[in-house]
Amino acid sequence: MPDHGTYDRLISLLDSSSVDYKLIDHEPEGTTEAVSALRGHPVSEAAKCIVLRVKVDRRTTRHVLAVVPGDRRVDLDAVKELFAARYVGFSDAETAERLAQAVPGTVLPFSFDPQLELVTDPDVVAQPRLYFNAARLDRSLSLSGADYERVARPRVERVAGPAPA
Repeated sequence: MPDHGTYDRLISLLDSSSVDYKLIDHEPEGTTEAVSALRGHPVSEAAKCIVLRVKVDRRTTRHVLAVVPGDRRVDLDAVKELFAARYVGFSDAETAERLAQAVPGTVLPFSFDPQLELVTDPDVVAQPRLYFNAARLDRSLSLSGADYERVARPRVERVAGPAPA
């Protein structure tokens, strides 16, 4: 597993921002449902982070990190409308890892790359406690949705669709 230094960068950012956070060690796991069970919280309190490829026109492709509650899906049509795009789809694994600076299953709800635009659903920032893998499969982090919004400074837009059937 490549070491992008993303975990250390996250902890440094949170410490320098005076954020009250909690680290949670657990068995290595990257799927939202399974890691939420290991951490002992409802899936709705997890931040699910998806890297998207947004084709605005034939020449312009943007990359978006969409953050939605763990029990919901990214609404691709909402993202398409938000960016007035022709196409929105999931990024390939290599591009997602490069831009998110984390392997799949450990993507943070923060962007440390200016090419990766951060868009977060309002239901995420409204959480009293928010949980996510901390750029590692064996360690998670919990902080308030308000602290997350203050430090990550995402664009807050409705991008979560209904829960999977």
